[in-house]
Amino acid sequence: MSGPARITIKDVAARAGVSKGAVSLAFNDKPGVSDATRERIFAAARDLGWAPNLAARSLSNARVDAIGLAVCRPARMLGLEPWYMEFISGIESVLAERSASLLLRLVPDLDEEVGQQARWWQSKQIAGSILVDFHGDDPRTTALPGLGLPAVAVGHPSLTAPFPSLWTDDATAVGEAVRYLAALGHRRIDRVGGAPDLGHTGIRAEAFTAALAGLGLPEGRQLATDFSGEEGARATRTLLTSADRPTAILYDNDLSAVAGLSVAAEMGLSVPTDVSLLAWDDSQLCTLTHPKLSAMSHDVHGFGAEVARALFELLETGSTESRPVPTPVLMPRGSTAPPPR
Repeated sequence: MSGPARITIKDVAARAGVSKGAVSLAFNDKPGVSDATRERIFAAARDLGWAPNLAARSLSNARVDAIGLAVCRPARMLGLEPWYMEFISGIESVLAERSASLLLRLVPDLDEEVGQQARWWQSKQIAGSILVDFHGDDPRTTALPGLGLPAVAVGHPSLTAPFPSLWTDDATAVGEAVRYLAALGHRRIDRVGGAPDLGHTGIRAEAFTAALAGLGLPEGRQLATDFSGEEGARATRTLLTSADRPTAILYDNDLSAVAGLSVAAEMGLSVPTDVSLLAWDDSQLCTLTHPKLSAMSHDVHGFGAEVARALFELLETGSTESRPVPTPVLMPRGSTAPPPR
């Protein structure tokens, strides 16, 4: 008795209503087919249980050993933000040891990322992915596991399940920052936050409110930004022109804090005599300003390297443990001091 007929590229093409050439273009992530057609081809392949023959593909297109990283940020913003540059450099340090490559793609939204990750995986371009910037009810947590894509997430497990994840303890670090400013004597503390739909922004916002309440301090204002210098400046200007001007501001990233320092100077305010500023993410930017910016510091390069090692452990053994990386620690510098009397 003969076994079941082997599914071929011709069968996939027929089911999707396209040519064999279109199927080849889709699975090699080449231009020439629309996104809708590409998705229809992938759906037909899944229904039929078909995948490209890797041995045959290697004759015409040598497979690159790579991992994927899709980032939902504007290209200009990604180039300006030191955090991502440090994080990617940490990933690359591990990939270089293994002669592997990073396939980086900027996407406009998470739905587009789901499609991109699926295309990478189904066309065998990547061995696995690193997932970043999780939202509440993130679509990747339900759409990607069914593909069988090996992935390690960057974010608190409450946001990233069912993926194994690595994260910083943002809540503890925010509490330390608020307690430090309160110990200096500040009673009016506000925060310039990040994008409100990001999960870690929500965690920091809740921790900020809880820390102030625990110290018996007034509830601080929290303004959302996109992490850019322009938005950081706008938020700082709003806070410093208010009737109840804060004596201290906590920023969600270094770029916003640097912009805030410029706004204070623009308004004729002295830092830290009139207002104290405390940044998150201690990069070289924080030490190039005058005064130097106090910051919640952590090893972002090391974080990226640890995430990459976790992904390779997952690929090699089939599992890796979710775990926190070291919590950011306070680096007091010249931008924080007791408030004016």
